[in-house]
Amino acid sequence: MRLRLRRFSLTKAVPLAISRGSSSGVEHLLLELEHGGICGLGETGGFDTGHRRYASDAIAAELEALSEQLQALDSPLRLLGSSGESLLRDLSPPARCGLDLALHDWWGKRLGLPLHQLWRLDINACVATSVTLGLGSVEAVLARLERWWRQLPASRIKLKLGSPDGLDHDRALVRAVAQCLQLRQQQDGGALELQVDANGGWDLDAARTMAPWLAEQGVVLLEQPLPPQHDAAVDTAGFAALKPCCPLPLVADESCWNLADVERLAPHVDGINIKLLKCGGVGPALQMAQRAKALGLGVMVGCYGDGSLLNGAAAQLLPLVQWPDLDSHLNLIDDPFVGLTIHGDVLLPGSGPGLGIAWVEAADRGPVLPP
Repeated sequence: MRLRLRRFSLTKAVPLAISRGSSSGVEHLLLELEHGGICGLGETGGFDTGHRRYASDAIAAELEALSEQLQALDSPLRLLGSSGESLLRDLSPPARCGLDLALHDWWGKRLGLPLHQLWRLDINACVATSVTLGLGSVEAVLARLERWWRQLPASRIKLKLGSPDGLDHDRALVRAVAQCLQLRQQQDGGALELQVDANGGWDLDAARTMAPWLAEQGVVLLEQPLPPQHDAAVDTAGFAALKPCCPLPLVADESCWNLADVERLAPHVDGINIKLLKCGGVGPALQMAQRAKALGLGVMVGCYGDGSLLNGAAAQLLPLVQWPDLDSHLNLIDDPFVGLTIHGDVLLPGSGPGLGIAWVEAADRGPVLPP
């Protein structure tokens, strides 16, 4: 079994600003896991949640250090079961994610089926993905909305709040976008919804003030209003204090990383946002989605500045997802992957075996890193 890494860049067509800052692109890693004439692909990269940060260089170093141990294994299947946990458990979540994707892609290709079929999931259950409006002036945010509408139906809008300019600016953005949605709905007759994601940009008092007001404006969901905390008890206490004051579905993102977080947050939220880089790949994500649904929670699956391989992997889970949020690849000018399709604004898992996503070869993608 051989593992190869390759660096590549992802550049946003429109930079995205949230409460923690702005981004115009990222550097990611492609993993190629070869065994028995089959090559499984994985994508990973660094990200920052405000309280935890991972850099692509460090992730690459983790995976390179694992290469020799992988070569000694006789099959990738050993890593997909419980026997592989001892080898994977010390990896950071994004390093584990990249390897987990490559392993599942290899497994699906070996059996000739996409993951959603191996998991017996019904793609007819997939619903529209949200598209994101970053922070900015009212004029810039409305212009971004119009750009989305020129690209796809965009019936679900996620508006970033937690502006450094304060709650008055947040309110101005909500009013402007809500009015624009109402006008379009009157003109076209289609149902539209507005979600809000503060990315931890409010304190408890601000969140208690904003949540009822957002409901009055027709917002349908409030995501991660409070900053995530390293101390799990403190983090849980924040959601517990906010929940009685929040008439909207309350969704945890940066606070929710794994099954233990699902369990501790379940009494105090209405849903969780699963991101593959946070949780360690599609294997852990499937477990989290199934447990969340068993606990009566809604499931969102989200992304960072990811390419179509990461989003295509997440898309395999879409039949379990109430609130898809996989739009990052739709805002890239140099996505090196193909295979992820969208019908209107309903993203569908790839139909090819494994993750259903292919890498488009190009001479300028970047050098292969030494094993």
